[in-house]
Amino acid sequence: MANVEVSLKETMTSIEGAVGTALVDYTSGMALGTLGGGKDLDLAVAAAGNTDVIRAKTRTMEQLGLKDEIEDVLITLGGQYHLIRLLKGRGGNGLFIYLVLDKANSNLAMARHRLKRIADDLEV
Repeated sequence: MANVEVSLKETMTSIEGAVGTALVDYTSGMALGTLGGGKDLDLAVAAAGNTDVIRAKTRTMEQLGLKDEIEDVLITLGGQYHLIRLLKGRGGNGLFIYLVLDKANSNLAMARHRLKRIADDLEV
């Protein structure tokens, strides 16, 4: 089991091409922790905006009567991948890990696999 700080550090160091990451509470839109980012990537703004993405998808699933869970959401930009991985169990309900990858320097399949493992090990 890893805490928030350890998990964010592991995300940035073990996932090739990581630019920034955050642990986000999507009930409030607040980032509980961030690492990386910069002047071109405000992780607090991204946390709030991606909260809206999760809320919209959850609402749509309810309207469609889908009885399933969101594992992750991928947003592909010209030069970046944005991954949103929802946490499950052990106090993780209502939380997600947000990860921004440099598209040219990352392997999306490996990043998703690694982020799943980090999320599964995170103790909140």
